[in-house]
Amino acid sequence: MPFINFISNLAMPMIILLIVTYGLKEKNKVFDTFLEGAKEGIETTVSILPTLIGLFVAIGALRSSGILELIAQLASPILNFVQFPSELMPLALLRPISGSSSIAVATDIMKNCGVDSLLGRMASTIMGSTETTLYTIAVYTSCIRIKKTRFILVAALIADVIGIFTSVVICRFLS
Repeated sequence: MPFINFISNLAMPMIILLIVTYGLKEKNKVFDTFLEGAKEGIETTVSILPTLIGLFVAIGALRSSGILELIAQLASPILNFVQFPSELMPLALLRPISGSSSIAVATDIMKNCGVDSLLGRMASTIMGSTETTLYTIAVYTSCIRIKKTRFILVAALIADVIGIFTSVVICRFLS
């Protein structure tokens, strides 16, 4: 185990050293290239900041309003019919919107039901097989200034729904 920790601690400095060595070998101005990249990164961050602020405000309002619990209660008859645990509904609703909120919901599920429980495994599998779709689309499309995201959004949300339901089915099958 100490050897693995040693290798882990050495990984990032070695990658940086390899990049700098390669840049010097290719006769690039390594530090100037780094500064240009840092400047572009800051410009990108500033350009997507309004989008991020809007998403964070919307997520905060959604979580604190109690609407997720209401949706889960309203959908529970349908969810019970398709054998989808209603406890996973807040996670399924939040995962496409926010990574940190969905991590909080998944953590709550695991605290209440147990990590090795069926619901805990389903929550973990959902987290691993889906993406924070709206966040990713908002960041990447605002970065390259794409305005028409209708088809991207539909395809990505369909993929999330398939990932969520497949996670539940596979976890039930493997239990």
